[in-house]
Amino acid sequence: MYQYDAIDQQLVDQRVAQFRDQTRRYLNGEITDQEFLPLRLQNGLYIQRLAPMLRIAVPYGLLSSRQVRKLAHITRTYDKGYAHVTTRQNIQLNWPSLEEVPDILAELAEVQMHSIQTSGNCIRNVTSDQFAGIAPDEIEDPRPWCEIIRQWSTFHPEFAFLPRKFKIAVSGSQQDRAAIQVHDIGLQIVKNAEGETGFQVYVGGGLGRTPIIGSVIREFLPWQHLLTYLEAILRVYNRYGRRDNKFKARIKILVKAWTPEAFAAKVEEEWQHFKDTPTTLTHEEVERTRSFFTQPPYRELDDAAAEQTLASHKAEHLAFARWLERNVTAHKQPGYAAITLSLKPTGVPPGDVTAAQLEAIADLADKYSFGEIRTTHHQNVVLADVEKARLFEFWQEAKPLGFATPNVGTLTDMICCPGGDYCSLANAKSIPVAEAIQRRFDDLDYLYDLGDMTLNISGCMNACGHHHVGNIGILGVDKKGEEFYQIQLGGSSERDSALGAVLGPSFKQEEVPDVIEKILTLFGEKREGDESFNDTFSRIGLEPFKERIYAKAH
Repeated sequence: MYQYDAIDQQLVDQRVAQFRDQTRRYLNGEITDQEFLPLRLQNGLYIQRLAPMLRIAVPYGLLSSRQVRKLAHITRTYDKGYAHVTTRQNIQLNWPSLEEVPDILAELAEVQMHSIQTSGNCIRNVTSDQFAGIAPDEIEDPRPWCEIIRQWSTFHPEFAFLPRKFKIAVSGSQQDRAAIQVHDIGLQIVKNAEGETGFQVYVGGGLGRTPIIGSVIREFLPWQHLLTYLEAILRVYNRYGRRDNKFKARIKILVKAWTPEAFAAKVEEEWQHFKDTPTTLTHEEVERTRSFFTQPPYRELDDAAAEQTLASHKAEHLAFARWLERNVTAHKQPGYAAITLSLKPTGVPPGDVTAAQLEAIADLADKYSFGEIRTTHHQNVVLADVEKARLFEFWQEAKPLGFATPNVGTLTDMICCPGGDYCSLANAKSIPVAEAIQRRFDDLDYLYDLGDMTLNISGCMNACGHHHVGNIGILGVDKKGEEFYQIQLGGSSERDSALGAVLGPSFKQEEVPDVIEKILTLFGEKREGDESFNDTFSRIGLEPFKERIYAKAH
């Protein structure tokens, strides 16, 4: 993983000192709320419903065991003993005190971490595939490109105050596990006929109040021009993006208003002014960055023997077999596998992890996976390099720690924003709805029969829970001061990206599990073979679901 050099460390240390002084002056009344607002946002600090919230950057979801131990210490010392994994692979603290935030930032800097640009109208944390570098379907490791973008975008003077927040995701695999089509810019690594690396460029995706699937504005961008082309996109957006209405300020609104073709033409025109400037990437710079993402010291392993051992354990332990099927992913290196630690046991807010669990994750990473940890878009944690022959041993250790829930990819492996329990923007609570669904559908055999399925919950139209792109999406809405929940069906954030269709009128909180059960029952009745939920939905449409759910109302 990338390691800070002296300049990086100096930059972060200076930002900590700067924010410490800004916070001191604010608390002393020398800076107004309005003046402090952009300063705290540029440092990842929000003022939420009950307390400040600090969002800590985890570039492309990659952490070391040392960093995770520091996070455990921080959550125990400055918070209520737990942290939250976000859909942008970051870590959130929900209960820090404003006075202690500079101390938290100083401790983060000790382990090459920060909260810079995790909020505010700037380029946010660059995200990627949680299986980057080890996925069998990988075209090329996206992490070096993510790091290049991160270094270019951090403190970029021209893009510090964009019309609105800006998000970039990079995928290097055939399957999209980074949701690139619902980002302001999505980059898909591709190869041309000569085998040269380039990028298919999506622009104008996003969820929130106006959900839009991004459009391809360039089929093949040569790698040398990655930064200059991104700069052209950002310059066009910075110049023409709306600043008079924050609800219409995202780049997706500009692309839609102009059409993708017109926007692409404007970018090409802008690009010609500095296409071959010093920002053009060189082989030397790319190789320098790649040097931080070399393979760990894998051992030469007998993959067939490991598979035979696993088969024996599976035959003796049904729970292990279930976990192996759901939480273990194939690895390009023979004899190894990737493990997803589920942060979705019943009764725990999705994505929450305690200080003790963070320390346990660090210990497991050191013992089994070269000391590396990854956070995921789906609010789980991955250990990417575990020997297959040690999977049974790992599972036995993970069970008492709460990490072996074999539900990854199922209905209860849901994405859920903090909702009204924490967020001042939320119209409704998300966490109680998630728990009610977890408790209703706790039969693993039933979940496995349903197959892969995504259920996403947001507490408001800002869509932090990505409800628009869940196979089943749930949105909290306010009706005259009461909390209701709207259901959407058929969404996807993968290669076949789609926005869910609204089922109809919203429901009270206590009705939601019953509605979900009716949806799943109809799916089971109409499903053909092993058809996925979205395949069945595409074939039969929305009407049968509306008729089943609202039958009594008519």
